[in-house]
Amino acid sequence: MSNSPMVLINVLKAEPGKRDALVALLEHNIETVVRTLAGWRGSRLIASADGNSVVIHSEWESVAAVDAMRSDPRMTVYFPEILKLASIDSTLGVEVFGRYRSDVSFGLSTGDVAMELDA
Repeated sequence: MSNSPMVLINVLKAEPGKRDALVALLEHNIETVVRTLAGWRGSRLIASADGNSVVIHSEWESVAAVDAMRSDPRMTVYFPEILKLASIDSTLGVEVFGRYRSDVSFGLSTGDVAMELDA
Protein backbone atom coordinates (compact mmCIF):
# COMPACT_ATOMS: atom_id res chain seq x y z
CA MET A 1 0.00 0.00 0.00
CA SER A 2 2.99 2.36 0.34
CA ASN A 3 2.84 3.22 -3.38
CA SER A 4 -0.88 3.95 -3.24
CA PRO A 5 -1.92 7.55 -3.80
CA MET A 6 -3.39 9.48 -0.91
CA VAL A 7 -7.11 10.13 -1.36
CA LEU A 8 -8.42 13.40 0.05
CA ILE A 9 -12.19 13.59 0.47
CA ASN A 10 -13.75 16.95 1.32
CA VAL A 11 -17.49 17.13 1.99
CA LEU A 12 -18.83 20.66 1.72
CA LYS A 13 -22.30 21.55 2.99
CA ALA A 14 -23.38 24.56 0.96
CA GLU A 15 -25.27 27.48 2.42
CA PRO A 16 -28.82 27.60 0.96
CA GLY A 17 -28.73 28.69 -2.66
CA LYS A 18 -24.92 28.75 -2.79
CA ARG A 19 -24.08 25.36 -4.32
CA ASP A 20 -23.63 26.61 -7.89
CA ALA A 21 -21.34 29.42 -6.74
CA LEU A 22 -19.41 26.90 -4.65
CA VAL A 23 -18.95 24.55 -7.61
CA ALA A 24 -17.77 27.44 -9.79
CA LEU A 25 -15.26 28.53 -7.13
CA LEU A 26 -13.95 24.99 -6.66
CA GLU A 27 -13.66 24.36 -10.39
CA HIS A 28 -11.80 27.65 -10.89
CA ASN A 29 -9.37 26.84 -8.08
CA ILE A 30 -8.67 23.36 -9.42
CA GLU A 31 -8.02 24.75 -12.91
CA THR A 32 -5.85 27.69 -11.79
CA VAL A 33 -4.05 26.51 -8.64
CA VAL A 34 -4.49 22.89 -7.59
CA ARG A 35 -3.51 21.37 -10.91
CA THR A 36 -0.19 23.25 -10.76
CA LEU A 37 0.83 21.84 -7.38
CA ALA A 38 3.49 19.17 -7.04
CA GLY A 39 2.06 15.78 -6.14
CA TRP A 40 -1.48 16.41 -7.44
CA ARG A 41 -2.84 13.50 -9.48
CA GLY A 42 -6.46 14.46 -10.12
CA SER A 43 -9.71 15.83 -8.72
CA ARG A 44 -13.43 15.28 -9.15
CA LEU A 45 -16.33 17.39 -7.96
CA ILE A 46 -19.51 15.52 -7.12
CA ALA A 47 -22.72 17.47 -6.52
CA SER A 48 -25.30 15.81 -4.31
CA ALA A 49 -28.69 15.04 -5.79
CA ASP A 50 -30.40 17.09 -3.06
CA GLY A 51 -28.50 20.23 -4.07
CA ASN A 52 -27.00 20.80 -0.63
CA SER A 53 -23.51 19.32 -0.80
CA VAL A 54 -20.42 19.04 -2.96
CA VAL A 55 -17.78 16.36 -2.53
CA ILE A 56 -14.21 16.91 -3.69
CA HIS A 57 -12.43 13.64 -4.41
CA SER A 58 -8.75 14.22 -5.11
CA GLU A 59 -5.68 12.05 -5.33
CA TRP A 60 -2.20 13.08 -4.24
CA GLU A 61 1.15 11.33 -4.42
CA SER A 62 1.83 11.61 -0.67
CA VAL A 63 0.79 13.09 2.66
CA ALA A 64 3.59 15.63 2.17
CA ALA A 65 1.97 16.77 -1.09
CA VAL A 66 -1.36 17.30 0.71
CA ASP A 67 0.36 19.20 3.50
CA ALA A 68 2.18 21.37 0.95
CA MET A 69 -1.11 22.11 -0.83
CA ARG A 70 -2.79 23.10 2.42
CA SER A 71 0.02 25.54 3.27
CA ASP A 72 0.53 26.97 -0.23
CA PRO A 73 -0.13 30.76 -0.06
CA ARG A 74 -2.50 30.56 -3.04
CA MET A 75 -4.60 28.03 -1.15
CA THR A 76 -4.56 29.77 2.22
CA VAL A 77 -6.22 32.84 0.68
CA TYR A 78 -8.73 30.56 -1.06
CA PHE A 79 -9.95 28.65 2.01
CA PRO A 80 -11.83 31.62 3.56
CA GLU A 81 -13.69 32.05 0.27
CA ILE A 82 -14.97 28.47 0.57
CA LEU A 83 -16.11 29.07 4.14
CA LYS A 84 -18.28 31.98 2.94
CA LEU A 85 -20.25 29.46 0.89
CA ALA A 86 -20.06 26.18 2.84
CA SER A 87 -18.85 24.26 5.86
CA ILE A 88 -16.22 21.62 5.17
CA ASP A 89 -15.23 18.24 6.59
CA SER A 90 -12.12 16.43 5.33
CA THR A 91 -10.59 12.99 5.55
CA LEU A 92 -7.34 11.68 4.11
CA GLY A 93 -6.59 8.03 3.47
CA VAL A 94 -5.72 5.33 0.96
CA GLU A 95 -8.04 3.19 -1.10
CA VAL A 96 -8.12 -0.26 0.46
CA PHE A 97 -10.65 -1.88 -1.86
CA GLY A 98 -12.29 -1.12 -5.16
CA ARG A 99 -14.24 -3.19 -7.64
CA TYR A 100 -15.67 -1.96 -10.91
CA ARG A 101 -17.42 -3.51 -13.87
CA SER A 102 -14.96 -4.27 -16.64
CA ASP A 103 -17.15 -2.56 -19.25
CA VAL A 104 -17.27 0.77 -17.39
CA SER A 105 -14.48 3.32 -17.32
CA PHE A 106 -14.63 4.57 -13.74
CA GLY A 107 -11.44 6.59 -13.50
CA LEU A 108 -9.13 8.64 -15.63
CA SER A 109 -5.72 7.10 -15.86
CA THR A 110 -3.81 9.03 -18.51
CA GLY A 111 -3.43 12.59 -19.64
CA ASP A 112 -4.85 15.82 -18.34
CA VAL A 113 -8.56 15.44 -19.01
CA ALA A 114 -11.42 17.67 -17.97
CA MET A 115 -14.88 16.09 -17.82
CA GLU A 116 -18.13 17.96 -17.81
CA LEU A 117 -21.23 15.95 -17.11
CA ASP A 118 -24.79 17.05 -17.77
CA ALA A 119 -26.96 16.55 -14.72
